[in-house]
Amino acid sequence: MGLVNDSSLYFCPKSETMNSREKQLEALDRLLTIMDELRAQCPWDKKQTMETLRHLTIEETYELGDAILDTDLNEVKKELGDLLLHIFFYAKIGSETGDFDIADVAHDISEKLILRHPHIYGDVNVNDEEDVKRNWEAIKLREGKKSVLEGVPVSLPALVKANRIQDKAAGVGFDWEEPGQVLEKVKEELEELNTEIGSGDRDSIESEFGDVLFSLVNYARFLKVNPENALERTNKKFIHRFKHLEDKAKENGQSLTEMSLEEMDVYWNEAKEL
Repeated sequence: MGLVNDSSLYFCPKSETMNSREKQLEALDRLLTIMDELRAQCPWDKKQTMETLRHLTIEETYELGDAILDTDLNEVKKELGDLLLHIFFYAKIGSETGDFDIADVAHDISEKLILRHPHIYGDVNVNDEEDVKRNWEAIKLREGKKSVLEGVPVSLPALVKANRIQDKAAGVGFDWEEPGQVLEKVKEELEELNTEIGSGDRDSIESEFGDVLFSLVNYARFLKVNPENALERTNKKFIHRFKHLEDKAKENGQSLTEMSLEEMDVYWNEAKEL
């Protein structure tokens, strides 16, 4: 297990140049060796299966997303390392059952990238990224996909799924022509929601509310805004301001439940200036 204890030898200060391809491959080989050792010797690692790792992988992916939104590049590096470990872990388990190993994983994605980038590795001409996206979806259909939407994971969070659905549909030309049309659709859906609110039918209200959200996600796409990122930034902003409100109330010996909305607004507006 000596490799694990020599991490200081592999630390590269930010001021130095990036690692050479040789050093990069050496680092990957080191991690593969560590994975082999852990799988053979560590009771916890020996016990893991793809199913037991799944929820941990999802958690690590969200942690990477948080680091990206926080623009904390050092944390991004750490979280990428955690995800890379998971990839190696799944590949190790696959090799133990004789189904695939890390080389198969790398070769498969390499072949997919070459096949789906004929403008780089073939004789196809493209004018912009939209042409690339349309070619990508067309190639997937030729590969045997029954639907353009087939690649959207069923278990994706609804907001992310809506964005991916619309992006894929747009990739084959099913799309609005300009942002103004989408904004008008948003207004139309809001009017329909307001009508259903007046009816008091909960199912209809929920359905129309979903339509409003879906149209807003579409509008965000036209504005080149990622709706998931936008909403999470607002979440973080609210949390930051609310914690300031709580801290100020505590400093003054107050309880939020005993404060008036006007009193809380004072601290809230103060937080907005920080």
